[in-house]
Amino acid sequence: MTRGVHDVGGLPDDQVDLSEHNYAPWEKRIDALLVLLAGKKQIMRVDELRRGIESLDIDAYNELSYYERWIASISKILVEKKLITSTELEDRMAKIATRKTLL
Repeated sequence: MTRGVHDVGGLPDDQVDLSEHNYAPWEKRIDALLVLLAGKKQIMRVDELRRGIESLDIDAYNELSYYERWIASISKILVEKKLITSTELEDRMAKIATRKTLL
């Protein structure tokens, strides 16, 4: 059995920063999106979010921030469930990339 990139138990690593910090607006939106998706209609479960994060390749996992991993997982799961298509997602991302500023 191989160790997943997310499994750092027992490995030497830097200390976890436990200090409080302000969340960026986009991070708050990702958190709210998961609350909505996992809410009453159960479009997505938190364990699916975790599976999606744990399935990221090592480079993506190490390069993405905490909430970037969330959005990568949410996107993947919504495509898997055929709630959106990868083309729709790519088109929307391209449109957003043309904005001058992201809030």
